[in-house]
Amino acid sequence: MELLRQRILEDGRCYEGGILKVDIFINHQMDPDLMKQIGAEFARIFAGSGVNKILTIEASGIAPAIMTGAMMHLPVVFVKKKKPKTMERMLTSTVHSFTKDRDYTVCISADFLTADDRVVFIDDFLAYGNASLGVIDLCRQAGATIVGMGFIIEKVFQGGGEMLASKGIRVESLARIASLDNCTITLAD
Repeated sequence: MELLRQRILEDGRCYEGGILKVDIFINHQMDPDLMKQIGAEFARIFAGSGVNKILTIEASGIAPAIMTGAMMHLPVVFVKKKKPKTMERMLTSTVHSFTKDRDYTVCISADFLTADDRVVFIDDFLAYGNASLGVIDLCRQAGATIVGMGFIIEKVFQGGGEMLASKGIRVESLARIASLDNCTITLAD
């Protein structure tokens, strides 16, 4: 997706330790026109796959997931990072956050993720794949089928895409970062 690649190069900022900051247009302040195009692209990619639900994890995956769900006319469910007192029939998994360097217990109601669901997981970043592993675990517990996973940005050098592919997961990334060495953004492909 050329527009996304241009925005990353123009507005993305790189920090030591392989951190790419895109908070000016994706995950703090958002560009709604870009999000709409991202949703349309994921809808195009996953059209005809038999998906019946879009799944994401709070918080940065919500906007692209909603746009994808709107384009595909599908419900969107987000995995929560805090256990609500009111949630019944809760499925849980543990996810390690690369950015915040801490573990979260994530949860979803079994009322919203069932064996009848064929899901596409949408998120802002794919790094090591930790959030994805939590989603895979939740889907396994629910008996849901993962049709694929879509990421706005994949940091190829951190190996999450390869790890997910080795588990038989279809991975679709709209922009792929080959390297952030020396705080220089180098795109793949």
